[in-house]
Amino acid sequence: MHLDGKTAIVTGAGRGIGMEIAYLLANEGAIVTVNDPGVGRGGEDVGETPAQEVAAQIRADGGKADANMDSVGDYDATGRMIQKMVDDHGKIDIVVNSAGLLRERMIWNMTEEDFDLVINVHLKGHWNMCHHAIKHMRRANFGRIVNFSSDAFKGSVGQCNYSAAKAGIIGLTRSIAKETSRYGITANSICPSADTRMTINDAVIANRKRKLDDGLITQEEYDRASRPRGPEHIAPMVAYLCTDAAQDVNGHNFHVERNRIHTYYYGEERKALHKGGDGLFTIDELLRDVPSTIMSEAPRVAAPYQKAS
Repeated sequence: MHLDGKTAIVTGAGRGIGMEIAYLLANEGAIVTVNDPGVGRGGEDVGETPAQEVAAQIRADGGKADANMDSVGDYDATGRMIQKMVDDHGKIDIVVNSAGLLRERMIWNMTEEDFDLVINVHLKGHWNMCHHAIKHMRRANFGRIVNFSSDAFKGSVGQCNYSAAKAGIIGLTRSIAKETSRYGITANSICPSADTRMTINDAVIANRKRKLDDGLITQEEYDRASRPRGPEHIAPMVAYLCTDAAQDVNGHNFHVERNRIHTYYYGEERKALHKGGDGLFTIDELLRDVPSTIMSEAPRVAAPYQKAS
């Protein structure tokens, strides 16, 4: 088994991707805390206890697991969750942050509560877990952190809160990787594409078709996203990143879906516009030169302007 004796906390593990990750890590020998407060897609209380059900199934299959129902957005609760793992098993080796929720509205309709709740659970929730766990990982000179971002980091209609959080998670992950590499800790992020209750509904399907019609995605990308894609396809890459062998894979962001994994690159200079000496660009020069230089063949981010009805 690839993770024999390791200890792991998986947030959002009561359903979907997190559940599949918890099962696989346990099957690979890890002692797993299954964290999930059992709330609905938008964070509402639905009176469910999926974390307990998943942990019970892992134990029934011969694995080692317990359940935790705290919210990752609660700083003190996440500290207690990490400390319990250390108290019970002497260490915390792995943290997988897959907890999340959605409050989807266009920015002019989004409330402050919609924005704050999504940022708190996604971005601050990731920070909470990493902050508490790394204190112990540093002393042990070992740690594996896998954070969950999303392709929404590129921008997503009706999800500015979610997109901002997911872009922030990439920056958080890369910062952690740079800060903690000398302590044997790795931090990587994953942008999954899988069919879960968070990612598939009528609005998501309609938005995907709108992107195709506006030329923001290709027919190939649309067709690929429209195929059935189970969350079980995400778990193996997460497990790989948690192994000892992945020590040198650090600070990267991976897109993972059925039969496909790819990386992203950051910070590269695509095209440049230069002016000799220390000269200050004039607006007239920019009007003349920007379209034919730095914006030449630039990928389309938003649909062409059409007057709103």
